Amino acid sequence: MTNNDINIRDPFVLYEDGKHYMYGTRAENFGRKTAGFDVYVSTDLENWSDPIECFNSEKHSMNYEVNWAPEVHKYKGAYYMFATFTRESNGLRGTFILKADSPLGPFVPHSNGVVTPTDWECLDGTLYINREGKPYVVFCHEHTQIIDGTICYAPLSDDLTEAIGEATTMFKASSPYWADVVEDKNQHRITDGPFMYRTKTDELLMIWSTFIKGKYAECLVRFNDGELSMNFEHLAPLLADDGGHGMIFRSGDKLYLTFHSPNQTNYERPHFTEIVDNGNSITIK
Repeated sequence: MTNNDINIRDPFVLYEDGKHYMYGTRAENFGRKTAGFDVYVSTDLENWSDPIECFNSEKHSMNYEVNWAPEVHKYKGAYYMFATFTRESNGLRGTFILKADSPLGPFVPHSNGVVTPTDWECLDGTLYINREGKPYVVFCHEHTQIIDGTICYAPLSDDLTEAIGEATTMFKASSPYWADVVEDKNQHRITDGPFMYRTKTDELLMIWSTFIKGKYAECLVRFNDGELSMNFEHLAPLLADDGGHGMIFRSGDKLYLTFHSPNQTNYERPHFTEIVDNGNSITIK
């Protein structure tokens, strides 16, 4: 299979031992009741294996509605998948953590339920490990519940089984200096796909997505003290032409941004764009 054959949203790549393991949302029906996730394997980011099922949500009674945005992080010798599911108990979405001994899976539930606030509608949790080795979940509080979506973070237990503190809200979708100005306070504003990246000079960046002038965009934040905190600034968007929900990975001596585009059901494909780490920021090469 090639990139053009793979219809997924929210691509996420884990690079290990010369192989790229790509995960994503099964795009059919916008990722609803898709029964889990697949992994695709490649050595060149163009030719991929057939999809290998790495998590079956039906077997674990987690296929109630959405199966969204799987991303896999290696942590303390194991592989942890952060993914969004709808809870049958209250109908709200949230981030769960799954675990496997291999990037191929099979993944099994690991966290004690959601690691995002239980009464919030949340999505797109990602793992961040601070300089002291403490884990956090960075996630979105959905516009579907609060109209103006936000990006938040919360501390996790060292074993990644639960959140161990209150969530901190960093900013709203309407906050950046470049955000569209709208008069209707009831117009929904979207946040999704946060991902943390530390540069070669130890600066901390975060990419995330929203819509700018009606087009899906990949946006950028820099933390001014090099740590996850409220001390940050919005930088100019990386992409603003119908591409988003991305992440950053290194393959050999190259650094890539992957994202899905177009943002249109049944047509989404993974894209790979080489980027440059400038120390204080990143740019498209």
